[in-house]
Amino acid sequence: MENKQSCQLSTVSGQLLYGFHTVDYGIVYCERKSMEIAVHPDCTVVVKAPAGSGISLIEKKISKRARWILQQQNYFRQFTPKTPPRCYVNGETHLYLGKQYRLKIAQGDENSVKLSRGFFHISLREEPNPESVKKVLHKWYAAKASLQFNESMERCWPRFSRFSFPMPAIAIKRMRKRWGSLSDKGMVTLNPELVKAPKVCIDYVVIHELCHLKFPDHGSEFYKLLDTVLPGWEKVKHKLELGMV
Repeated sequence: MENKQSCQLSTVSGQLLYGFHTVDYGIVYCERKSMEIAVHPDCTVVVKAPAGSGISLIEKKISKRARWILQQQNYFRQFTPKTPPRCYVNGETHLYLGKQYRLKIAQGDENSVKLSRGFFHISLREEPNPESVKKVLHKWYAAKASLQFNESMERCWPRFSRFSFPMPAIAIKRMRKRWGSLSDKGMVTLNPELVKAPKVCIDYVVIHELCHLKFPDHGSEFYKLLDTVLPGWEKVKHKLELGMV
């Protein structure tokens, strides 16, 4: 097991040109012998370098790994929710499980949301306004997300029965940059916005995070496992990217 390293975030940051692309990076100096480059889910690039390493040496390392860095950034961008801002007014379309539904808003005896014949029928006790519609609809989405995500886990988990891991719990949290994540304690966190995507796309994100139970990084072994448990996952990923624009 690797010893804990004493690291200090440097104020040094820079840019490196790679073809038509610019790689922005920050540096963390550590008590270590080798250099490591990490691409985080928000697409930031951090270089962990031995104390005293020169910028020229660091940029040489970045240059060698630039193609991989760009691939990782493109990979993480697929999990960025792209649904445009909504106004929460009559006639506006909203997604649920990959299908578009128009809002039909009215004042009524209770706050409720019902799906029927291509419409979100939203009833509000108070005089409807965009903020109150948003609040009621988000509450409905959260309830449906809990149901759909747990059903997805039940569908997907048998594909990992060969491993000795316990089935992870699911948490729901709004995230600006990601559809899902896996914590160090093995909990899968999913963005409630994902419930707007088709079920096959929800399963893809769940399976992706479950693969991280075995392989925390995105190395070749991770993708071999993903290919095994979800053949053709690239098409599903593309469906998610297109459907949530």
